[in-house]
Amino acid sequence: MEKIESLIRMIAGTALLLVFALPSPAQWVNYKTPGIPRTPDGTPDLSAPAPRTADGKPDISGIWRVNGYQYNIGKDLKPGEIVMLPEAQAIYNERRETNSFDNPWARCFPGGVPRAFLSPDPFKILYMPVLKVTVILFEAVQTWRQIFTDGRELPRDPDPAYMGYSIGRWDGDTFVVETAGFHEKNWIDSAGMPGSDALHVTERFHRKDFGHMEVAITINDPKSYAKPWTVTLPFTPYPDDELVEYVCNENNRYPTAK
Repeated sequence: MEKIESLIRMIAGTALLLVFALPSPAQWVNYKTPGIPRTPDGTPDLSAPAPRTADGKPDISGIWRVNGYQYNIGKDLKPGEIVMLPEAQAIYNERRETNSFDNPWARCFPGGVPRAFLSPDPFKILYMPVLKVTVILFEAVQTWRQIFTDGRELPRDPDPAYMGYSIGRWDGDTFVVETAGFHEKNWIDSAGMPGSDALHVTERFHRKDFGHMEVAITINDPKSYAKPWTVTLPFTPYPDDELVEYVCNENNRYPTAK
């Protein structure tokens, strides 16, 4: 019976990865996004300068996708840069041993921060300085984030959330986002790296030019890690494209043997 349950978990996990690996076909055929710098043949000019908004800041708006499926967010860090505390290490080991049986994405729950960026599905950033908020729409599991730029502070006693609570500010040409208020069963990546309710994520969005944006992500979780650690994710724009509907509202459960 244990072998059957293990096989079910492996099949379910593989199916989930295959779903996330499917490309998102464009739904608006031959529609060209206005305001995109282009080469003489009409293709987007990825090396053009980064666009700027009316307030002079780099415009980080648009449809983006992380370069490659980032299953293990810390895979390129050197040994010792990520030091899990014993309780967090035990949680991580259990998730690996059970083939991610409790994966929130497999149950149609939001991916969390920064994990929502790590799937190959695109996301749309809407930078709206007039409204003093930046919204990120994730195609995967139809998730969204609000990053408030109206000067408010992070809530002191928030209702724990999958995506946490975010505030943003500009540091020169870099958009800095602070996020906290997570629930205690957070997944930082698809490999199952844990995050506790003490998790604080700092993201630094820097658009280098039209076709390249880097986001430095610092994980600070004193309940899970001995020290903060940082990874940098490269984002690629997807102009002339749009998000598509993603249906995942069944709140699926893995089959269980009786």
